[in-house]
Amino acid sequence: MALTLLGRSNPLASPYEQLRILDQLTSSLPFNRRLEQNQLFPLHATGITVFQINVGKVCNQTCRHCHVDAGPDRRESMSAETADHCLTALAMTDIPTVDITGGAPELNPNFRRLVERSRALGRHVMDRCNLTVLLLPSQHDLAGFLASNRVEIVASLPYFHAPQTNAQRGDGVFEKSIEAIRLLNRLGYGQPNTGLVLNLVHNPVGAFLPPTQSAIEERFRKELGRHYGIAFNHLYTIANMPISRFLEFLLESGNYESYMQRLANAFNPLAVTGVMCRHTLSVGWDGMLYDCDFNQMLELPVGDGAPEHIRDFDPARLHDRRIVTRNHCYGCTAGSGSSCGGSVV
Repeated sequence: MALTLLGRSNPLASPYEQLRILDQLTSSLPFNRRLEQNQLFPLHATGITVFQINVGKVCNQTCRHCHVDAGPDRRESMSAETADHCLTALAMTDIPTVDITGGAPELNPNFRRLVERSRALGRHVMDRCNLTVLLLPSQHDLAGFLASNRVEIVASLPYFHAPQTNAQRGDGVFEKSIEAIRLLNRLGYGQPNTGLVLNLVHNPVGAFLPPTQSAIEERFRKELGRHYGIAFNHLYTIANMPISRFLEFLLESGNYESYMQRLANAFNPLAVTGVMCRHTLSVGWDGMLYDCDFNQMLELPVGDGAPEHIRDFDPARLHDRRIVTRNHCYGCTAGSGSSCGGSVV
């Protein structure tokens, strides 16, 4: 099938155009039909244990696989008012975990307030960090701030060798990432008995499914320890989602059909039960509510009559909402499954 993203000066398609392309699965069943075959449709939330806040698309990197289409030239950024709505909503609940993402979330002016207020409410805070942001002159005290607030760091590191990582994330990113991890290790992150958690994230460099999480974690630990003397707690494997820049790569390289077929063939009903959308609520930079960060990028807000904006937050109506699912969801249900916390099976 000849599929291209056309009609825009920006090479990336609009969410509507991406969904149109994803709907054109010619060699496998639509995702919702696959759920029906396995008596899993419609999919419903099972509560909210993770309150994920995407504070915007501003980033100091431009990664080839980024599903957010983030970069230094983006201007979408959560306002102080919307951040306050998030904190008000959080205080109404006993949701245990706050997951702050971006972009580079640390570049949002409200990031530190979100961290401090969430910690004051007794919540565990996670920061999805690209590592290189820790080395920016404007962020010279960031690593210390994260450590003092005992923030769990979930850091992207596609591979343990420089060529693969730099090919995906930009020239010199691997070397800067190693420097940033060493900084975190000196503060106690990834070290025994400190309680300062540093988890790394591996996603394939190319149109492949991630390997078994336990096996690749041991290889990362061995290679990074031997060659760079650095430590971490766990490694998460996450499949590249066929949206935004990665979708563009698939189309340009002629791998779209084969990758979607690979995802569909690896569909695992057991993975469906543990996907992140069932226990996560995702808040967009503008306050809109989504079942997950991927639906957010495709502008698919929560459905089933649930409130669509954080200012109208109602935990009872969001608790067991019907999840909005489309064909990109194959990315989270292939093989061992894929979520913000890595494999789910």
